[in-house]
Order: sequence, then C-alpha cells, then structure tokens
Amino acid sequence: MNYADLFRVTLPETALEFAALLVLVVDLAFLRKTALRPRAAVASLLGVVGCLAAAWAIFAAGSVPYAYGNEILLAAGGLVTVAQIGIVVLTAVTLLLLIDSAFTRHVAEFAAVVLMAAAGGLLIASARDLLVTFVGLELLSLGLYILTAFAKTSAKSAESALKYYLFGGMSAAFLLFGFSYLYGIAGSTNFYAIYSALRQTGAGLPPIFFVALVAIAAGLGFKVAAVPFHLWAPDAYEGAPTPSAAFIASVSKVASFALLVGIVSVTLTPAAVTVPRVESGLAEALQSIFLNIFVSSLIFLLALASMLVGNLAALAQHSVRRLLAYSAIAHAGYILLGIAVGTSRGSAAVLYYILTYGLTTIGAFGVVDVVERATGSDNFDAFLGLHKRNPVLAAVLMVLFLSLAGIPPLVGFWAKFNLFAAVLGASNGAIPFALVALAVALSAVSLYYYLQVLKRAWVQPAVHDQPIQAPPVTLAVLVFIAAAVVLLGCFPSLLQNWIASF
Repeated sequence: MNYADLFRVTLPETALEFAALLVLVVDLAFLRKTALRPRAAVASLLGVVGCLAAAWAIFAAGSVPYAYGNEILLAAGGLVTVAQIGIVVLTAVTLLLLIDSAFTRHVAEFAAVVLMAAAGGLLIASARDLLVTFVGLELLSLGLYILTAFAKTSAKSAESALKYYLFGGMSAAFLLFGFSYLYGIAGSTNFYAIYSALRQTGAGLPPIFFVALVAIAAGLGFKVAAVPFHLWAPDAYEGAPTPSAAFIASVSKVASFALLVGIVSVTLTPAAVTVPRVESGLAEALQSIFLNIFVSSLIFLLALASMLVGNLAALAQHSVRRLLAYSAIAHAGYILLGIAVGTSRGSAAVLYYILTYGLTTIGAFGVVDVVERATGSDNFDAFLGLHKRNPVLAAVLMVLFLSLAGIPPLVGFWAKFNLFAAVLGASNGAIPFALVALAVALSAVSLYYYLQVLKRAWVQPAVHDQPIQAPPVTLAVLVFIAAAVVLLGCFPSLLQNWIASF
C-alpha cells in the first residue's frame, strides 16, 4: 500500500478534518466565555477557511486515482472533482448561515460535525469500492443524525432526529446486505471488478443478484429521499435547525448522487478492471439485457414514484419546510431520470442539476429561517405581506422559488432543460419519452405550490405591519445566492463549460 498516494488523494478530507479539530480547539481554549455571536462567527469562518483549503487540495490532488494492487479504490479528477468542489462550496455557504443562528450555544461543535460530515461526502464522491463507500456513507449519515438533533430545546428536532436515525439504520442494513450479496457473486468489493464479473455471467446471473440490487436500491433510495424510502424527509426538514436542514438538502444529496454518477462511470470506463472483459457478441447482448435494462427499469420506476408522490403531496402542505421536503423528493425523481440513462452526458447533467438545486435550496431555507424567527411559524400565512415587511427578502424568495419551479431565465430552468435533453438524447424509447413528458407536466404542477407561497409574500396583505429584520450576514448570503441563481441562469455556459472542462 502506497500511503503517500493515499494521503494525496484524501488530502481534501484531511483538510476538513483538521479544520474541524481547529474549530474545537480555538473555541474551547480561547472563546468559551465569549458571547455567542462572536463564537459562531469564528467557528463559521474557520470552517470556511477549511473548505477553501479542501478546494485547493482537490485541485492539487490531480486526476490520478488511488489503487490498491490493481483495483481502484478512490477516483480522482473528472466529474469527481466537480462533485467534491460542489460539496465544499455548499458546506461553506451552510456554515455562513450559522453566524446569525441562535438554536444552540455549542456552535463550534456544530461546525465541527458539519465539516466531518462533509469529509464523508467527499469520500463518497470518489469511492470505487463497496467498503469505502459504506464507510463514507456512515460518516456522512452519523453527522446528519447529530445535526438534526442539535436544537436541544426543540421537541420537533429530537423527534425528527429519532425518526431519521431509525430509518437510516434500517437503510444501512439493507445497503450492507446488498453489498454482501454482490461480494458473494463477484468475489470482490471493487466496482470495476464487480461489473466485469457480472458481465461474464451472461444468462447465468443468479437470482440473488436481483435481491442484492433491490436491497441496494432501498439503501441508496433512502439517501436521496426517493419514494418509497422518503418518509424521513418531511419530518427531518421540518424539525432540524435551519443550517442542518440546508446541509441535508444540499450536501448530502450532492454526495449521494455523485456516488450514483460514479457507478454509472464504471459502466462507461473499460479500464482498470481486474477480471478480463468478455468480448463475444452473445455476452455483450446478455449484459445489455440483464444489467442495463433491468437496472434502468428499476431506477425509472423509482423516478416515476418520486416525481408523482413528491409533487402531489406538496400540494397539500401548509408548512414551507415540509413543502421543500416534498419538493426535494420530486427533484430526486427528476435527477434519477438522468442516472437511469447511464451516459456521460446524463451524468454531467445530473451534477449540473444537483449543484444548482443545492445552492438554491440553501437559500430557500435561509429565507424560511428569517421569517420563522420573526413570526414563530413557517406556515404559508407567515409570509403574508413579506414584500412590504422586507422587500429584499421577498425578492430573494421569488427568485429562488421560481428557479426551483424551472422558470426561465433562472438556473433551475437550464438544469431541467439539460437533464431532460440528456434523457431524450440517450434513448428513443417510449418509456423515457413518456417519463420526460410527465416530468415537464409535474414541473407545471410544482409551479402552483411555489406560487402559493409567493402569492402570500407579494399579493396578499400582511396581518401585521412590523418589518422583518434579517440579520446582516444571513441577508448578504441570501442575496449572493439569489444573484448566483440569476447570473447562472442568464449565462448557463459558465457552469456548463466548467463541468465540461473536466
């Protein structure tokens, strides 16, 4: 084992872990008796510096993967770099929302857990081995359970964390169960070796393979909140502190979908397999039938259920947090369409979508937090007359919600356009076309429930005329996010060309 190469590839994770320890040491040694806001500012800024160091390390690591023997364990470069940069940027933005928060006095501990969970996300994005994947998923998941329960005085926070933990433990069991079956079939935990071994079996694919596939789909479906593994999401989004909910909705989703993109990349990369590939026409045909078609059909089914349940259930919500949760479920369904087609163009469109969605969702939770602290509620009626009580906040909310609905020229429109175009361009079949048509129709449905909130913010009069004061740092972050959404929408090639450069 070459430990120098291992350290080089895991340098971004090391930077985040070092930053987490530094945050704890500085707070415990020098700031424990200081007022809450300066402590939160120092913890957040040290965390942001750690994220910047991790971003530098991602580029410095290059594109040479880490291999143990002949098996690649950690990938580097390409779309892995895109996903990892997205994770550290979204983590930094989430930490900035902590500065004006008041849900806990343990701000350094919160920032440290965020950074350690983000390190798990980086590991997931680069993993090309079942065991490495599971370690990364558990590092991320354990952090998310803690973050959800961080508001100790809130009964909702404790309840949502308990539900999240119980569902998460069960999903981890399903995932490990499926992994063990894959190892038994292929004799290896390496993605490339497993794929090569499955191709060679041809028509001899054992029935246990399909059991493993369903178990893995259940485990990963939980991570991305796909139906029917979504039941934790509304409670977690509603009960978690705002920075925690924003982190769950953005960073954890980027990491989980980056893993799925990595799995797709294995099927597109003939290099680095440890088992010789079978080149006979019959084997290729059987591989297409038993691997590609079955896997695609399973993912299409999850996508269909997620789009339908997410959008239709959102229509009945009166809490903006729960609306965002069901919206996230619907968006997971859209993204799964790009995963199902299994092409490099689809993978790039998935990353474009999830990065822009993650940034927009963080901003949406930031607006909800400001209104919730001022009114004591996140119900739709709490946003009544927001355009008079805080015009800047109302404008930010309008930009973010219209982007989530896919209205041009905001970046959400281009995210959906690129994704749906990738799905249609990859296949001429009736099922992908029908699913894209349904996705477009359900996007129109989503516009209705987003407009329900915007109608109260911009059209209906306020019950109370007191202005809503947004904390300066939070307001600056929200304005920056809204400006980025508009800028990337008006110039979509900025992000597209950056992703394509890898």
